[in-house]
Amino acid sequence: MNLFYRLGFYLAGFSIGLIFLTVILKGKKTSCNYGPNDRVISNLSKKSWKMKNNTIAAFDSLAFHQFLNKARVDFGKSNTQKNSCKTYFINGYWGDKPISIEVENCEKTVEVLQLLYRSE
Repeated sequence: MNLFYRLGFYLAGFSIGLIFLTVILKGKKTSCNYGPNDRVISNLSKKSWKMKNNTIAAFDSLAFHQFLNKARVDFGKSNTQKNSCKTYFINGYWGDKPISIEVENCEKTVEVLQLLYRSE
C-alpha cells in the first residue's frame, strides 16, 4: 500500500473520530486544564466559598468566580505540602485594583483567610 492510500485512511479515521467526539461532548462542560495554575483555579471554582470571621462582606461567591477567571496562583508563597487543607496565594484584579487573597482549599469548601490590596 503506497503512502497516498495510507494518508487517506488516516485522514478518514481521524475525521470520523473528531465527528464522534463532537457529538459525544456536545453540550457538556468539559475543559482541558493541563497547567498547575489552571488545575488549582478550576478546583477552587467548583467549591463553595466562605469567609473567615466574615470581614469581607462586599464579596460574594459570584464575584470570586469572576475574580478567578484572570487570577494567577503564586506557588512560591503557597503551602501545598499540607495533607488536609492546602493554602494558596492568588493574585489578580478586582475591577482595576490589584489584590491578593490567601485561601485555604479544603475538601468541600474554600475559606478566604486574608485579602490584601497590592500597589503596582
